[in-house]
Amino acid sequence: MDTSYIITFIGDDRPGLVEQLSSVIEHNRGNWHESRLSQLGGKFAGLILVSLPAESGETLEAELKALSATGLSVRVTPTSEISLEHNGKGITLTVLGPDRLGIVREISRALAARQINVVEMDSQVESAAMSGELLFRARIDAHVPANTDLDELQDSLDEIANNMTLDIELA
Repeated sequence: MDTSYIITFIGDDRPGLVEQLSSVIEHNRGNWHESRLSQLGGKFAGLILVSLPAESGETLEAELKALSATGLSVRVTPTSEISLEHNGKGITLTVLGPDRLGIVREISRALAARQINVVEMDSQVESAAMSGELLFRARIDAHVPANTDLDELQDSLDEIANNMTLDIELA
């Protein structure tokens, strides 16, 4: 029977890093299912979902942790079968505005107060084309419980947008 694991890692960005990880996974008869890998601040970081025979889990973890000699920090976490209730619907928020402290905190606070679960979030800070001003841009996919008042959520997001000079679109 196969067991699933999430591998998280961070290390100095360099050619061959993904190959190192994939070789260890394959050596342990692992199947690479999903991943989110990215350069961040001169480092390369990622999340990988793999499945492999249950008896290979400890060896996989030991071999991945041995990569620390190359400057790679790795953690292996078994997945669980526990999942959140899925009645309700998915939403997507897009956020754009001048970069400043507290944007993620304010938006995530509004979502958490309504029991809205963030499923995926991508964000970056980039220079505006004409002014060079730093802009914060994010896309947040979330799951909204069936009983959520979306008009009230929109009002709350509009208030955050007004206070922080942001555009927040809810779809």
